[in-house]
Amino acid sequence: MLDEFEDDNRPTEQRPRKRPRWGRRLLIFIASLLALCLVAAGGFVVFLNQKAANNITQDDLLPSAAPSATLPDGSVVELPQDAGENYLIIGSDARPGETASRSDVIVLVHVPEDKKAVQLIHFPRDLYVAIPGRGKNKINAAYAFGGAPLLVSTLQNLLGVKIDHVAKTDFEGFKRMTDAVGGVRVYAEEASDEGFFQVREGWNDLNGTQALAFVRERKTLSEGDISRGRRQQAFIKALMIKTLTPSVIANPVTLTRFVDAATSNLVVDQGLDVGQMRNEAISLRNIRSSDIVFITAPFTGFGTAPDGGSIEIVDEASMKALGDALRNDTMEDYGDVTVTP
Repeated sequence: MLDEFEDDNRPTEQRPRKRPRWGRRLLIFIASLLALCLVAAGGFVVFLNQKAANNITQDDLLPSAAPSATLPDGSVVELPQDAGENYLIIGSDARPGETASRSDVIVLVHVPEDKKAVQLIHFPRDLYVAIPGRGKNKINAAYAFGGAPLLVSTLQNLLGVKIDHVAKTDFEGFKRMTDAVGGVRVYAEEASDEGFFQVREGWNDLNGTQALAFVRERKTLSEGDISRGRRQQAFIKALMIKTLTPSVIANPVTLTRFVDAATSNLVVDQGLDVGQMRNEAISLRNIRSSDIVFITAPFTGFGTAPDGGSIEIVDEASMKALGDALRNDTMEDYGDVTVTP
């Protein structure tokens, strides 16, 4: 019962779900992946590849020790290479001048071995989990305590799945990508006042600054984070559709700007380079929007941590099922009520 993007940009039917939440950094990841696909297909591949290579930074984002996991039941297992590839996308929504110590968004991207789909799993930042050497805390605290390597270890323990690669990015790239394609036309289920512009119910033509405000808004929306999640879904569809239009893919200037925006703020692990990213993109060249699915990591409800903070409680049985599906490359059979609409 994985829910998929529709092939058009019509408004999404509302369905009652458990507080679905979108990883905002996945906006950038999808467009970045799409950009690399376009690079592979373009007539000026060498130029664009070099631009991407110059933009992307490599860093030590993976644990230095051999991959192993201490599972929730206390058992320790080695993590061999699983079928398919697992990419961790992390980032924060820090405004200019802010210092963000915690990872605001955590998205695990699974690319199956047959390359026929892409699954993106959003881990809510308040998910209450065991962090190696730190006891239990919100999952985004792992990044504050030990950066990307500790967050990777936390997720590997939670799922029993090896994470192959890591990428970090920030919100400026998202804004620049929107402007690079000349703005996007997005459907809003409800109106909102963003101060410097008005979002009306129905279709809205947004530039990068406006789109940033559009996907950030939640306080004035009727269902808070749920409504914001639907806005972000609508934006992803809009950006993907706009990027695939002839005005972008057939225009060397526009495509170059888009590739530059999609890659200029990326930091990846030492084992991931432009060549690998290009090869992965080429292998996914037949992926359609309906083949990209979004899932919220399973939780049973909401609670309060010992320090008084609000938390989301892990659904341990469903989390184990998710880990099994990732490890065995059977995500097409995974189903849970927390699948995002």
